[in-house]
Amino acid sequence: MRLATTCIVLAAGGLPVGCRSSSTASVNAQDARVEPSCAAAGKVALPPGSPKLKRIRVDAVVVRSFPMEEIVAPGKVEANPNRISRITVPVAGRVSQVFVRLGASVEQGQPLFAVDSVDSGAAIASYRQAQAQARVAASALNKAQADLSRLTELYDHGAAALKDLVAARNDYTQAQVGVEQAQTAREEAGHHLELLGLDPAAPTLLVTVRAPISGKVLDIAVVPGEFRNDTSAPLMTIADLSTVWISADVPESLIRVVDIAEAIEVSLYAYPGEVFRGRVMRIADVVDPQTRTVKVQAEIANPNGRLRPEMFGQIRHSHGARSMPAVPVGAVAQLAGKSVVWVEESAGGFRPVEVQPGPRQGDWVAIPSGVAPGDRIVTDGVMLITRD
Repeated sequence: MRLATTCIVLAAGGLPVGCRSSSTASVNAQDARVEPSCAAAGKVALPPGSPKLKRIRVDAVVVRSFPMEEIVAPGKVEANPNRISRITVPVAGRVSQVFVRLGASVEQGQPLFAVDSVDSGAAIASYRQAQAQARVAASALNKAQADLSRLTELYDHGAAALKDLVAARNDYTQAQVGVEQAQTAREEAGHHLELLGLDPAAPTLLVTVRAPISGKVLDIAVVPGEFRNDTSAPLMTIADLSTVWISADVPESLIRVVDIAEAIEVSLYAYPGEVFRGRVMRIADVVDPQTRTVKVQAEIANPNGRLRPEMFGQIRHSHGARSMPAVPVGAVAQLAGKSVVWVEESAGGFRPVEVQPGPRQGDWVAIPSGVAPGDRIVTDGVMLITRD
């Protein structure tokens, strides 16, 4: 293919600048400022004193690694589903106080809200009743054990019948079972009090609900004075945002490129130019029949809380790599509808070489053919050459 020439021709003499003859001896200094001169079709030659040379940067073609297959898909930041807690009311009652605000940071065990409920009194009463039953059962066991010891001694001396000894042994066994049942009931009642945060030694009708995890309060659906009897409806949502997930819909045709635990790169519109790194935690088991995509979710560290749920961006993941000649993206120019790079042939002399740009990675683009590693090309100031 023939590339368009960039020679500049003087209108008066019809000769290219830089080509000398006796007929051009009268060319004045103003005409001599015209650049560049042409040594051959498509080539550009800049005089040694040209100010353009000071603004043109020339570097060698390098070798870089480029991905063979790459996924680039839009994504959205989400709260880590493994670190979200939805707080419900443990007992029916009236919410007397709310101790935190929306967006507040809370620590595990910190009070969130208090509920005034008669169920708390019933729980304490049940525990005390279980304690009393345990004491009665223990007393019955002591009596049965004493009776069994006395009848055993009498039977050994022939002063008691065998049936009386058998009955005593049966009473002792039943007393042991009674103690075990009473202890189990007391433990269950005590565990119920622990869940409610109640102390049987200090009875109260007020139940204080505490944060099960540390994190941010993302939602509050209650105010003081409300009566709540639905123990399944969340009143608050707390999320630990020290790590977040980014969810992306990957085309079905590219899902083979990514696996669980592989690393990905994430860029967000909120932080242009920054790259965050994460690890794939989940790949959906089904394909979306409407979009023919598979949901991929990755975990990203978020120690400073900069990544917020619902932020948009994109994920990038490559599979396999190949080393190829590479040039900065800005080194590739368009000339006569073709992609070219300008190769330095001599000081101030440049020649356009047609190339077919390959995969791009950051500010670099692969050039599979046309140039070789070590070739010196214009990497900055390309427009100074192509501009007439």
